[in-house]
Amino acid sequence: MLKGKAFKFGDDISTDHIVPGRLAHLRSNLPELSKHVLEDADPTFVQRVKKGDFVVGGKNFGLGSSREHAPLVIKLAGVSAILAKSVARIFFRNAINVGLPVLICDTDKIKDGDELEIDLATGKIKDLTNGTELRSGKMPQIMLRILNEGGLTDYIKKYGDFVLDPTEK
Repeated sequence: MLKGKAFKFGDDISTDHIVPGRLAHLRSNLPELSKHVLEDADPTFVQRVKKGDFVVGGKNFGLGSSREHAPLVIKLAGVSAILAKSVARIFFRNAINVGLPVLICDTDKIKDGDELEIDLATGKIKDLTNGTELRSGKMPQIMLRILNEGGLTDYIKKYGDFVLDPTEK
């Protein structure tokens, strides 16, 4: 179960909003780069986000380049999951690979600052502030396993292979 505060963003948050191109020189220093995550969309985000909080977007979150460090620096900033109406396919895959859950759902009823509780196994999202309950698609078991291990690299290190049932090894 994940619990935290919602940080609401709009539609079309690109990888340039997440990791500004002018900071490309920091790609080899991801902890430093994470201090600037989403600053072009909200200059105060990094100062306000706490470990376990959520990024909530609209349509087409993560569009743009295939910068795999974009979801990674969001995770390094303390974000435990991203919720959005739709997500760029490569951003979604990169997020799962680095161990950052992405849930597709109708985010219209979520307001900035709402307290959320998310059950990744069921796809149930409770807005504890306004009492509404949302649903995302149920996450496949293999993705839950990858997320539980912290990402695809850690999953492969642990199990030595990409297996559907880790108890097979």
